[in-house]
Amino acid sequence: MLFRSHHPHCFSLCLAGGGVRGGTVVGSSDELGWQTASDPVHTHDFHAAVLHLLGLDHTRLTYRHRGLEQRLTDVAGRVVEPLLG
Repeated sequence: MLFRSHHPHCFSLCLAGGGVRGGTVVGSSDELGWQTASDPVHTHDFHAAVLHLLGLDHTRLTYRHRGLEQRLTDVAGRVVEPLLG
């Protein structure tokens, strides 16, 4: 069985341009990069922020799947305001 044995509970990424505030750091991990230490950002929140930067309202962007209207950000998701320039 293959599984991810490093950084299983947090990740990092860089965003530039498109309305992202430069030099902003949101959240942090412990010294080993194993757990989040402060201000965790859920995947749904990140997707909501990217959709907002693209000019789309994540609460109105839906698709039909198995007879139900679904959202990319599920029923959660909030725009990460510190990222916005």
